[in-house]
Amino acid sequence: MSSTQSRRLARTFVGISLLVVIGAGFSAVGNASDTVIHSAHSGYVSIVVAPGETLWSIAGMVGGSDTASVVDQIVSANSLTSSDVHSGMKLWVPAK
Repeated sequence: MSSTQSRRLARTFVGISLLVVIGAGFSAVGNASDTVIHSAHSGYVSIVVAPGETLWSIAGMVGGSDTASVVDQIVSANSLTSSDVHSGMKLWVPAK
């Protein structure tokens, strides 16, 4: 195998490896809110905030017609000082 072929093969391998790593990263981000960890907090589950989610959107997914009440429960359970949340933040939310 010539050095040109070896370099071409190495570049191809690096390119494919990079695509696999990027794909795995996007897959992990897309499923962030689907990760639920049950705990000793009776009636609550732990979630990880996904990119673009807000406290209101999370409360809407958790349930019920009274989103404001669920927001209040989340704020209280997590001792939040505001309704601002960010991607990657772990929150306790009422179980469905």
